[in-house]
Amino acid sequence: MTDDQLLDMRMCDLKLSIQSTPLERRIDQLGEELASRGLNFRPHCWLSDDWYSPDDIPGIAIPFYLAQSRLMRLERKQLMEVEGGTHEWCMKILRHEAGHAIDTAFRIRRKARYRQLFGRPSSPYREYYQPAPSSRDYVLHLDMWYAQAHPLEDFAETFAVWLRPGSRWRTRYRDWPAIEKLEFVDELMKSIRGKKPLVTSRRTVDPLNRLRKTLRTHYQRKREYYGVEYPSIYDADLRKLFSSEPEHRRNPTAAAFLSRIRNELRTAVARWTGEYTYTIDQVIQEMIERCRELNLRLGSTSDETRRDALILVAVRTANFMHEGRHRVAM
Repeated sequence: MTDDQLLDMRMCDLKLSIQSTPLERRIDQLGEELASRGLNFRPHCWLSDDWYSPDDIPGIAIPFYLAQSRLMRLERKQLMEVEGGTHEWCMKILRHEAGHAIDTAFRIRRKARYRQLFGRPSSPYREYYQPAPSSRDYVLHLDMWYAQAHPLEDFAETFAVWLRPGSRWRTRYRDWPAIEKLEFVDELMKSIRGKKPLVTSRRTVDPLNRLRKTLRTHYQRKREYYGVEYPSIYDADLRKLFSSEPEHRRNPTAAAFLSRIRNELRTAVARWTGEYTYTIDQVIQEMIERCRELNLRLGSTSDETRRDALILVAVRTANFMHEGRHRVAM
């Protein structure tokens, strides 16, 4: 099908399933991780139009496009990225959503210690949040310092860091105030090992087979909400640094080149600007995604491009921080 044909389809007509897809194996992996911690809990999952875990339902809604590679390609064209599109990224989000689900299943947010550490779970969600990238009061898990978005997200992010296999959170966060939250989660999870959840509802919210909006309407709304507009204000800079000319079509892609030197860029720019490497990595990731969307390739030598990329990342990082571009839509 062409993109236009797909965009005119209603979501309920996609006839997708989690069964026999990579999603099924990733959900199984999440269940194994929870079981390895002695937790008698496994959230039920269903396909919908986005990632979320509804209030009062200890389950996880997963976006439809992850069930079909053709739809993942459409997602990238429409929104410049595929949230959860790789195994690692998908597992990070599943662990986060599992944090919401287990919070619901065992009514964790009702505990006084929870409110003391994370804040009031009843606080309304804001349309935007503006994180403090240098804060050590929160763990770092999902991009854009998502733990700072809301007390419920803070707990889910802390749980995800605790759950990840091989997580050395005691070492990583040893000198951070966030360690107190991780220790609370660790103690709490030990206290509910082997216990049955208090909330066991298997209901779903907005399952895919009941969504009658078209993909076109879905993507129009998401682009408006998240401010995804073309062209990007940085496109001119990227086109100067890389090339889309036919004579360079056999050269390495700009996205692959930036990915290869990502660590070098992050370290050098952190040294020059004094910004946290995590902040700089957000800027580099944005560049990589946009280069991929524009189909840019190397147009000059690697050494020359590396030098200019260092300068561009430094400039972008300064703009990102000092012009408020790290204000994030919820």
